[in-house]
Amino acid sequence: MSIPPTVAGSPCFGPSVPLFMFATGIENSNPTVDGRRVDQMAASGHLHRWAEDFALAKELGCGFLRYGPPLHTTWRGEGRYDWGFADETLAALRAQGTYPIVDLCHFGVPDWIGDFQNPDFPRLFANYAEAFARRFPWVQLYTPVNEMYVCALFSGRYGWWNEQLSSERGFVTAMKHLVGANLAAMRAILRVRPDAIFIQSESAEQYHAASPAAWAEARRRNAERFLSLDLNYGHPVDAAMYEYLMDNGMTRAEYAGFRNTDLKRHCVLGTDYYQTNEHLVEDDGSTRASGEVYGYATIIQQYYNRYHLPLMHTETNLVDRPEADSTEWLWKQWANLLLLWETPIPVLGFTWYSLTDQVDWDTALRENAGRVHPVGLFDLDRRPRRVAGAFRRLIAQWSEVLPARSLCLRLPLAPLRPDIGG
Repeated sequence: MSIPPTVAGSPCFGPSVPLFMFATGIENSNPTVDGRRVDQMAASGHLHRWAEDFALAKELGCGFLRYGPPLHTTWRGEGRYDWGFADETLAALRAQGTYPIVDLCHFGVPDWIGDFQNPDFPRLFANYAEAFARRFPWVQLYTPVNEMYVCALFSGRYGWWNEQLSSERGFVTAMKHLVGANLAAMRAILRVRPDAIFIQSESAEQYHAASPAAWAEARRRNAERFLSLDLNYGHPVDAAMYEYLMDNGMTRAEYAGFRNTDLKRHCVLGTDYYQTNEHLVEDDGSTRASGEVYGYATIIQQYYNRYHLPLMHTETNLVDRPEADSTEWLWKQWANLLLLWETPIPVLGFTWYSLTDQVDWDTALRENAGRVHPVGLFDLDRRPRRVAGAFRRLIAQWSEVLPARSLCLRLPLAPLRPDIGG
C-alpha cells in the first residue's frame, strides 16, 4: 500500500489520472415510502441496461462515475452479501477505464436494518463497507453515505421517507446515525485501503430572510445546514446548535466523539447545488424555494471557509423543457466553477447528475406515479438530451486545460492501483 494521502496539501502520487474529474452518475436512491421500496436503478432501467449506460458515460468523455450497487439487494443480512451485480458492473467499469466514486448508501437501508433510527446502523454499515473494500480493493474513491443532511431531514423531520418521523428528536437521531455510519465506514475502508479518498456529496444550502422578522430563523437554518459536515469533520457547532442537539437526544459523549474525529485529511468536500437549494424564510418560519439568488460560487465559499478542503461539484441538473433549457444551467454552473478557479480555492471536479432521467423526483419520490423527471443527459430510451452534447463539448474543450492548474496546486489524487486484487 502507498502512504495515505493528506488531501489538504500533499503532492500527487502519479500523473496517470487527470486531477480534474468530469463526472456523471447513476441515480441509485432507494428509500422506503409507506413501506414501499423506491428503487431508482430499477425505475431508470439501469439494472438491465447498465452496459449501455456505461458506454454512454465513456462516450461523453466522463472519466469518473458516481456509482454504487443497490444497498437493499446487496446487503442481505449481518455478514451476508450478494455481490453478483456489483461484481459484474464494477468489473465492466474497471475494464473500460472509468473510475467509480462508489456510493454505498443513498437514502435507504435494507428492510432488515429498519431505518435510520436504528442505533446499530453505524456499526453494521461499517462492516458492510469493510466487506465491500475487501471485495473490491482496487476501488479508491468513495461516498460512504450520500447527502446526510437531506436524508435526515426527509426521514426524521419532514416525515417523507424511511422512518417517516416529524420531530426534532427524529431528525437529530437520524443525523447522528447517518454521520456516525459515514465515519465508521471511512475508518473501516481505510483499514483495507489506507490511501482511500472520500468525496462527501452533501447539499449546499442557503436560507434568505424575507423580512427582519424572519432573520433569526434564517440564521438558525444557515447554522443547521452545516450540521452533518460539522459532525463529519469535527468542526465545532455554535452554542445554540449545541443546545439544540443536547435537547433532542444527542449526548455530550456522542458530541465529543464527533469532535474528536481525525479523518478530514482523507476527504474532498463534494457539494450538490440545484435551483431549489436556496430558500426564502417567511415571517412564520415557513420556507419556500427562492430560486438562484447567490449562486453556487458564493455559497460554496462559505463551505470552503469553514472546512478548508478541496472541492468537487458532485451534483447538479435542471429539468429540460423548451422554456428552461438545461444547457443554459450547465453553462451557468460551469461559469461558477471558473469563477472559483480564479481564487485560491482548489476545485477538483464537476458532475452533471444523473446520466439518465429520473422517475418521480418531482415529488421527492413520495408518489408512485411513474412520472419521468427529465433531468438526465439521456432520456430513459437512452436518447441524448440537448445537455448531453453540451456536456460532451465542455469536457472536450476544457479537459486539457484544467488538470495543469490542478497539478500546480499540488493536490493529491492517487491513481487507482491496478496491481491490487479484484
